[in-house]
Amino acid sequence: MFTFANRHFSLSSTLTIGFVAVILFGALLLTLPIATVHGIESSFIIALFTSTSATCVTGLTLVETSTYWSFFGQFVIMMLSEIGGLGFMTFMVLMFTSARRKLRLSTQLLAQESLNLQHLSQVKLVKMIVGLSLGIQTVGAILLFFDFYPKFGLFKGIWYSIFHSVSAFCNAGFSLFGNSIAPFKDNTYILTVLGILIMCGSVGFLVWRDVLTYHKRHHLSLHTKLSLRTGFVIFIGSIFLYALTENGFNNISHNTSTFHKIINIIFMAITPRTAGLVTFDYTHLSMAGTFLTMILMFIGGTPGSTAGGVKSTTIGLLAVQTWATLRGHHDVNFSNRRFPRENIYRALTLIVVAFLIVSVATFVLCMTQPLAEKMGLEYIIFEVLAAFGTTGISLGLTVHLTLFGKIVIMLMMFIGRVGIFNVMYTVLNAKNGQSDIRYPEESVLIG
Repeated sequence: MFTFANRHFSLSSTLTIGFVAVILFGALLLTLPIATVHGIESSFIIALFTSTSATCVTGLTLVETSTYWSFFGQFVIMMLSEIGGLGFMTFMVLMFTSARRKLRLSTQLLAQESLNLQHLSQVKLVKMIVGLSLGIQTVGAILLFFDFYPKFGLFKGIWYSIFHSVSAFCNAGFSLFGNSIAPFKDNTYILTVLGILIMCGSVGFLVWRDVLTYHKRHHLSLHTKLSLRTGFVIFIGSIFLYALTENGFNNISHNTSTFHKIINIIFMAITPRTAGLVTFDYTHLSMAGTFLTMILMFIGGTPGSTAGGVKSTTIGLLAVQTWATLRGHHDVNFSNRRFPRENIYRALTLIVVAFLIVSVATFVLCMTQPLAEKMGLEYIIFEVLAAFGTTGISLGLTVHLTLFGKIVIMLMMFIGRVGIFNVMYTVLNAKNGQSDIRYPEESVLIG
């Protein structure tokens, strides 16, 4: 518990309040006249929506990032994306350790909760997380600069390289090219660099730690094995299904070579996992492709990464659980290990609560947004899932929402980034532990 002004806050409440504070501070900076191109004060709702989208690494916008915001405004957006992607607690811990100050137990617990670490001892990984993240983004910016410099010159080349490297790695989805990265749909080099950055950010910091130290320990944790296998299956399956639903990309573009169509399909399979950078207008996607994108946005990336969604390990765990149940097995085994029942209960709860939250948000928008209702149900569901999965891919609905509709989308982005459990524990004031009263068991019929 944390005490402030004689009030006690749980870990979840502190994390939730921390993210709110970062969003509000970012919104205040974006309302300054220096933050806009024309030097006028931005409306608070535009600033708040943009700050929420950046801090929650989503990418949904009400205005064009490249033409509305000045260099200062774009820099604020980039920094909010960095803080939101790595987690504000990461930077707090880094400041403490850099100053060689010992972390209080409460701060360690908060960092553990923020970074989805399993053990308190893993807080020591924060330096590695920050160092690795900044290192990958630096390499990404240098690689992008080789292509951007001849096109945009020195200053723009450097700035565009840094901004898009951060945006891709943090899965933020912001772009300075007006229509995401559509101008580069035939640029294999740029799509490859951005695709690798997106995957590096969505893999998860604990997975990176396991992979990079494998030569020393010759062992991968169960979490890493499940993350990598589930992510690989989803990735390969997505490529195949997009190629099938979009007729090898022919449904979207007829002016691209076969090789570039393959590259774009691979990039399509990467971006819905909360990245948001796209090479074409998703309103041209087939109905089956749109539905597949919704599923991928709902799944998201890996726990402890810059990605959102219900996370790939949740889907992988429930898939293994389902297969075990269908075969009549009581234990859920994977890679010569058995999952604890608490893991399975938590995964099931997460899926159910996520479905309820998405359903309620969709229902509310259907009831309150006349224009959205005219556009079609798929537009509403897509936009809600894009916000919840912190993906940022849009069919163009968000800009047409009323103030209330924009608030609903902001809440979805916030829940998607901070985490369902953290938000629910804060709202419900839940406490860990179990009641001393235990009632007799009795079964009910299922299925």
